[in-house]
This record gives sequence, structure tokens and C-alpha cells, in this order.
Amino acid sequence: MKSLLSATALIAVLAAGAHAAEIGETIAVDCPINDCDAPVSLTFAGEFAIDTGTMVDGVEFGGISGIDCDAATGRYVAISDDRSQKAPARFYELDIRSSADGIEDVSVVRTVTLKDEDGSPFAEKTVDPEQIRLFGDNLIWSSEGDGKAMIAPFVRITSTDGDFVRAFTLPEGFAPSEDHATGIRNNNAFESIAVLPEGDVLVANEAALYQDGPASSLTTASPSRIVRYDAETGEPMAQYIYMIDPIPHAPVDGGAWNDNGLSDMMPLDDTRLLVSERSFAENRGFTIRIFMIDLDGATDVSAIASLADSEETIVPVAKTQILDLGAIGLAPDNIEAMTIGRSEDGTPLLLLASDNNFNAEQKTQFLAFRIESLPGLNR
Repeated sequence: MKSLLSATALIAVLAAGAHAAEIGETIAVDCPINDCDAPVSLTFAGEFAIDTGTMVDGVEFGGISGIDCDAATGRYVAISDDRSQKAPARFYELDIRSSADGIEDVSVVRTVTLKDEDGSPFAEKTVDPEQIRLFGDNLIWSSEGDGKAMIAPFVRITSTDGDFVRAFTLPEGFAPSEDHATGIRNNNAFESIAVLPEGDVLVANEAALYQDGPASSLTTASPSRIVRYDAETGEPMAQYIYMIDPIPHAPVDGGAWNDNGLSDMMPLDDTRLLVSERSFAENRGFTIRIFMIDLDGATDVSAIASLADSEETIVPVAKTQILDLGAIGLAPDNIEAMTIGRSEDGTPLLLLASDNNFNAEQKTQFLAFRIESLPGLNR
């Protein structure tokens, strides 16, 4: 999803973000989700930025909405959410040179065009790429669709050369509707993908479906559906509710726009994941928070057509905040992507990346945190 940012608002935000966290600062949560046997400890390891306007293979680089690390090669794949407007929809293979002290350099190894089912590049405004993950010898990626144009979101498998392999089935009730009685909200659909270690695939909406409840407001949380897929068949198996927090800040200085949504998921084990919420308030800036969630005990709501009309008792996924980037002194850009990789010396890193919206007042920002302790990971 692209946040609606004016240049004036961004200048004010960037000027206000002069204070920065110190490299080496550690953030610890001793008992996430009340589990004192699974502490979290992360150490800020630094930042790297690519200026908006940087050209790669004759095309402006940016729009990074999803990223994943290939442990076998140490390389990364990152998807751009350009809707085939600056160039055909695409993903990048990145070389991110890092050490335990942070990110030293980010370079593009190659640009790969995503192909539609007929083998052709996607036409302009027919796709909105949002997330990409490694998937065996292939890749899995999502498109948010376009609620205004009645284009449904999708999840597809592609080869590492961008060729279409197969598609997953869209669950009932997710396709956009003209009257907004059901289906996705525009720019609030399939924003994130997580491939669980045991093989199932999770796909999450950025905000609630129309039939389930409101989008987040300053006083209202939003019930987003996480769809669990059988990876082999591409068929939905279950759905869980993730409660997106209310918007943490109001606009200031005459601003009108603010929002909050689920922007990414990263599995730790078969039930626990890291989830990021990305919020923006005009003339105030971005609030980026990382939560740990646990699917264990959450209600399968796949048989409930409308949460708003249901009288059933529903247990959402459990969640605990483990990191607020602004609270430790960082000035985050539009962070949308998250993965776990390793530095050249083998140190595990939590890596975050931003979508610059191709806005001259923004940047493609990479933030690295050294992982000291993170449950579910064999470190």
C-alpha cells in the first residue's frame, strides 16, 4: 500500500527526525506473549539508504514492498510495488553486504520482470505487487489488486526468472464489490506472505474486509484476516483474525490523513511470527511497530462469512509488541518489508526495508538489527 504523502508533510517529518538511535542499543522483551522461556533481544546495527531517483537497468529503483533472504546463497529478493507504470512489474535480486555492525552496501544484481499467465509482462495498472518469498525452487508473491477497478488480489507462484507457474485460490468474500458490502478495501488487501517451516503459507490483508468491520481509526482496531493455504494445492485451509491496533497518532498542523495497517509477517516457527504494523499521520510521520504473534488457540473463522454479523465467540491471534522504531530514536521511512538474514560473518540479522513511493522526499531505507535472542529460531 502506498501512503498518501505530500512533499511539504515529508519535509516537516524528516526535519523532525534528526535524533537517531545509537548503533549498539539493545531492545529486550523478557516474556513476549507471557512466555518467559522465549525472550527477545535485538541490537540496532545500523541503516543504509538508496536515494529516490537512483536508476537501475534504465529504470528508477524503488517501491520495495517485500523482501526475503536466500540462506543458501546469501542473496535477497525484493519486489517493487510499481504497478507497471515506470516499467513492467518486477522484482530484484539484491546483494546486501553486512556485518555484525550493520549494512555496508546494497546493490542490484539483476532485475526480473514478472509475467502474467499468458507469458507477457503485466499491463499498466493491472497488478499491484506487494510481497515476495522464497518457495522451494520458485518464488511466491502477492498482488493487492485494485478495489476501485474491481481487480481481485491474488497469490501466485513464479519461477526465479519471473515466469508464471500456478495460482492460489482466492477465498470467498475477498473479491472487491461495487457497493463495498463485501470484499477488500482498496489498497488494503494481500500485503504480506509468510511460508511456515512445516510448509503451509499464510497471507494477510492489510485491513479488515468490508463485511468484517472497519479499518483502523484513532479509537478503533481493525480485524484483518490471515488466510492459511495448503502450499501444494493452493487451496485455503483456515483463516485467523489479527487485530490491527488503532492508529497511534493523529495528524498535526492542519493535516487530514492518517492510517494503520498490517504490512508484513515473518515466521519464527510453525505458530509464532513477527508482524509489522505501519502507520502514517500527516505532518507527523511514520510509526513502525513490530509484534510477535502466536496462532496457537486462535479461532478458525473461515466458515464465518461476516465477522460484523456473527455472534460466535472469536479468539484472535495473541500478540505482544516487541519493537517501536520511533521509541528507540529512529526516524523510519515507509517500512513495509521484513526478513531474517545473516551477515557475512554468520550473525543473524532482522532486516527491514521501506517503500519510498518513488517520492523525491523519501528514500529506500534499510534497517538492521542483530538478533541476540528470538524464539523459534535455531541460532
